[in-house]
Order: sequence, then C-alpha cells, then structure tokens
Amino acid sequence: MPLMPKKIKHRKQHTPTLRRTTKRGDKLKFGKFGLKVMESSWISARQLEAARRAMTRFVQREGKIWIRIFPDRPITKKGAEVPMGKGKGDVDHFVAVAHAGRIIFEIDGVTLETAKEAIRLAGSKLSVKTKLVVKD
Repeated sequence: MPLMPKKIKHRKQHTPTLRRTTKRGDKLKFGKFGLKVMESSWISARQLEAARRAMTRFVQREGKIWIRIFPDRPITKKGAEVPMGKGKGDVDHFVAVAHAGRIIFEIDGVTLETAKEAIRLAGSKLSVKTKLVVKD
C-alpha cells in the first residue's frame, strides 16, 4: 500500500515549486549508508514503495532501513477527454518534493557491498539521478 497522509487539512494544494538544492536533510542521521538525490524532482509514493521493497528484499530483512521523506503533496488530474474549465481535477496521487542533495533512504547493519547493491537497486526505481553516501 503506498504511503499517503491519514488526514489532510486541505484536499487540494497548489503545485509545489522546486528549489535547486536542499537546505536540510542533506546529512546522514540514522544509518551508515544513504541514497542521495542529485536533482530536484517529485518522487511519487509508488516509486518510494518500489525502492523500499527492492532494498528490503535484497538485504533479506537484515539491518535497518529508514525512509527520510514522506509523500504529503496531493497531485490532481482531470479525466481523459474532459473539456477545459469546470474547476480543478480530483486528487490522483501523492508526491514527496525532493530537492537536490536530499537523503531519501538510510541503511545500517549491513556490509558496504550489500548496501551498495541495495542502494543501486533502489535508485533504479526512482526517476531521478542518485548516489551512494557513506558516513565517515
């Protein structure tokens, strides 16, 4: 089941803007290895869940995985062949706004080789360029 907020104050929001780089969330806090986003983009709840599953399956439930972003922005979409006007469309899915430099996933309790492969698999599920970050 994809990540989504349990309750939101306003059902529809304005389209979020993307900054070039992030001001926070760019350092590892929990784990030894992390997956960092290299370009600003929206990451859908489905992409996040697919990446999380890929990591979890590869490490065979060893270690610990943290998800550092949450898809809390509703994205609306109008139906096919609907004429212009008549208001904004219904909520279609939720996205997380990930600015360049943001850490998305962190992992600990596994070896470097295992973490590299797990993070490579997770990065291939996302629509942005990513890289591995290792805590010194």
